[in-house]
Amino acid sequence: MIEEIPINEIPANPGDARKRKILIVEDEFVNREILIAMLEPEYEVIPAVSGEDAETVLLLRPGEISLVLLDLNLPDRHGLDILRELKEDMRTSKIPVIVLTSDRDSEVECLNQGAIDFIPKPYPVPKVVQARVRRIIELSEDRDLIRDTERDHLTGLYTREYFYRYAAQYDAFNPDVPTDALVLDVNHFQMINERFGKQYADGVLIRIGQAIVSSVGKSGGIACRRSADTFLIYCPHISDYQSFLNGIVSAACGADKGRIRIRLGVCSEHDKSVEMQTRFDRAKIAADTIRGSFTDLIAFYDNVMHEKEVYAEHLLDEFQAAVDGKQFSVYFQPKYDIRPVKPVLCGAEALVRWIHPNLGFISPGVFIPLFEDNGMIRILDRYVWRETVMQIAEWKKKFGCIVPVSVNVSRVDMLDPDLVDTLCSLVRENGLEFSDLHLEITESAYTENAQQIISTVNRLRESGFIIEMDDFGAGYSSLNMLSTLPVDVLKLDMMFIRNIFSENGNPRMLKVIFEIADTLSVPMVAEGVDTAEQLAALREMGCQMVQGYYFSPPRPANEFENHIREWLHIAEPATV
Repeated sequence: MIEEIPINEIPANPGDARKRKILIVEDEFVNREILIAMLEPEYEVIPAVSGEDAETVLLLRPGEISLVLLDLNLPDRHGLDILRELKEDMRTSKIPVIVLTSDRDSEVECLNQGAIDFIPKPYPVPKVVQARVRRIIELSEDRDLIRDTERDHLTGLYTREYFYRYAAQYDAFNPDVPTDALVLDVNHFQMINERFGKQYADGVLIRIGQAIVSSVGKSGGIACRRSADTFLIYCPHISDYQSFLNGIVSAACGADKGRIRIRLGVCSEHDKSVEMQTRFDRAKIAADTIRGSFTDLIAFYDNVMHEKEVYAEHLLDEFQAAVDGKQFSVYFQPKYDIRPVKPVLCGAEALVRWIHPNLGFISPGVFIPLFEDNGMIRILDRYVWRETVMQIAEWKKKFGCIVPVSVNVSRVDMLDPDLVDTLCSLVRENGLEFSDLHLEITESAYTENAQQIISTVNRLRESGFIIEMDDFGAGYSSLNMLSTLPVDVLKLDMMFIRNIFSENGNPRMLKVIFEIADTLSVPMVAEGVDTAEQLAALREMGCQMVQGYYFSPPRPANEFENHIREWLHIAEPATV
């Protein structure tokens, strides 16, 4: 017989920490001692004689109790009430409870309230009790292990892997229920993290998770946190998505109304023969169409998006064949030095064009973002670099002069540890100088992985390559940043030029930019120059170089040669 210790005097961590702890809530002395004798060799047994004593133990030992053996007839309250309270409290809801009773009529109600098993009175032989207790604890620990694996630690929602499993299971049991696949994204979540701190940002995610469960849980819907700020929801069809989103946003903001903006992509009542993950990919496509919008916060996947998706998949499938078959052509748009009275050719930009044998001309605005998203841009960039240096070498041999050409280097390329060696090898193999090949790196690339990008750019400049910052004016650089970045040439963004010269534009902004560039001794190229008026204004402001349709659109190499001939005053060959 063990010595009884007042509940409030039990130390926080008594006994052998390696033993599971069992709480026995039984007011009858003999019954309690019988159970203790059965279980004490294998477990640390904690006795309680009332509901109040049981609550005190659970408060002193949160998370330590592996099993509760609960008698239904206690002096201060009925065991069913205690069972109900245990299951409603998040701190104790996961603890398995075995009910001790001689009342067979109470079994169903106990099961409904969350009991996991029964031990009848009088008790079975010790081996039976020991086996049932051992099995229940093992099952509970396995369940908790699975729960820890399947749940996001922050929000308590499913992880992506388990979410897809349970979503497919929902379809299997509810084949005729119309369902929606939803993707919910928090706009500019990284900025929320940076401005208000991780604790605040985590609170936003937790509130979103709670609001989602509250909104769709009762209808059988499930949700997961797919990534830092993206949630997936699978639920019976919702008719009023505006109200649904308003509820989520309201919960996410808390007292900070208007601070959090959330966009929602919906793949509604979709064909269930389509793979589950594909349905959510389509909802994500819909959500991405309104990325950055301040007015449109809900987008539905439709036939137009589906056609675009099918077309994109077709292009991805055709990519390697297009590379192998040289369907990609490099076009060249001339750059002109406009400081002389008569502008003089000073270089070119290489631009890729895809002429498909069946689909015809495919816009770069379609295939380049697609290949960037799928990692294929590295292969295409290397194709363009190779074709470009070969063309520079051919013009050198044909005309006895060098036409410097700039090529685009994507953000993906800049993360390639072999980038410098690859470019150096291409230039050497074609007998060129490194300065013959200019490298265009977008302004935005300098703001992502900045230290690594700057380190790579410095190595390229040390090798002799000319570095041009492309799309300058798109809104990323600060003046302080600009003064420290390793660049040799600034290229003003085409849309920036066109906006400046539009009806509501302010050309004075350009003059300020040119003065800053002059102070930094960095020459500038203005892209998108289409008219004589734009050319004259840029020249007056001090711009050195321009490119645009005023001089020429991008041309195939054989047509671009006319610009070289004009520059060298060579007449075109006579036609036969």
